[in-house]
Amino acid sequence: MRLHRNLCFAVIDGLTQIFNEEQYADKVIQQLLKRDKRWGARDRGFVAETTYDIVRWKRLYAEIAEVKEPFDRDNLWRMFAVWATLKGITLPDWKYFENTPTRKIKGRFDELSKTRKIRESIPDWIDEVGLAELGEAKWTKEIAMQNQQADVILRTNTLKTTKEKLQNILFDDNGIETEFIKGYPWALKLTERANVFVTDAFKNGLFEVQDASSQLVAEFLDVAPGMKVVDTCAGAGGKTLHIASLMENKGQVVAMDIYESKLKKLKIRARRNGVHNVDLKVIDSTKPIKKLYNKADRVLIDAPCSGLGVLRRNPDAKWKLEPEFLDRIRVTQQEVLQQYSKMVKPEGKLVYATCSVLPSENQNQVNTFLKSEAGANFSLVKDKTILAHENGFDGFYMALLERKT
Repeated sequence: MRLHRNLCFAVIDGLTQIFNEEQYADKVIQQLLKRDKRWGARDRGFVAETTYDIVRWKRLYAEIAEVKEPFDRDNLWRMFAVWATLKGITLPDWKYFENTPTRKIKGRFDELSKTRKIRESIPDWIDEVGLAELGEAKWTKEIAMQNQQADVILRTNTLKTTKEKLQNILFDDNGIETEFIKGYPWALKLTERANVFVTDAFKNGLFEVQDASSQLVAEFLDVAPGMKVVDTCAGAGGKTLHIASLMENKGQVVAMDIYESKLKKLKIRARRNGVHNVDLKVIDSTKPIKKLYNKADRVLIDAPCSGLGVLRRNPDAKWKLEPEFLDRIRVTQQEVLQQYSKMVKPEGKLVYATCSVLPSENQNQVNTFLKSEAGANFSLVKDKTILAHENGFDGFYMALLERKT
């Protein structure tokens, strides 16, 4: 591979914003990709994937390059040189790469890779938490998998098409090859990465991009046409739209969130998807929640969490997370369980879900709830723990609870 100066400069500029200005990697990369209209798909792919790669392996590369935060541009170029050397890329004769100790880089990589927290490039405290909650064998495999690039998975919008038809449309119109995934009825996996958002199939609402594990949540909720379903932490609505399609647009889905901006995005997505049974409610006080007490056939709590099951998609999250956040989010998780569970009517069902792999955010929260006064009327029907190293997709947890009569 030959390195191009303008693409490398874009990567360095992006890393400066992510590491030193604490901006979100996905937002930074979106802006970088608009930088030069002459860039083709391969150029944009290089910028995005290289930036994500260096973000993902920040600790390892910084240790090898012997640089410390905050990183100046020289530091970032040294980390870039580490990335290129480990990828087997010949460094060009640029001033940024003068005196790069190629052999030493490989030697330091071999030495530092003996220590898990450096090899997997994670903060000490995350390694300690993962070890304590999952045990050494599981945690070692899980955090290694969380450093692998995630597949692009599509969820077929069954209101408009079938999985088989969508597969043919993507191939015939765009040359995009996909494959079915056993056990995931609506999923198509791209065999090679491609920008699916520019396709007519996406613009016409035939699919959404949604990880295979995430697609299991709506199914777990056991919805049916005609029900009243509440998605309490809807965000931009990936699961809301899936629920609506499983309900065949019949009944009512109440999508709630504390952020109005996210619900506005959901409104646009719903229109594109041909979904018209969704009502949007901003949680700006306790009133919207209390109005729904004992009214819902189904309630989904896709709870705020650490996101330690989806680091493959958000590699910068591990550098933004703090131990104090984990303590706060556990309190929030129990609070939303206590409050939002009151929306479930007798014989109704509730799903509590997170994209975390930590039992303290998952099973422990459900057990605490069931022992509480609010949870006394509920029983656990089933739960499911998904670890990325076991199924190849995002780490997730979901528990189905039923309210007694």
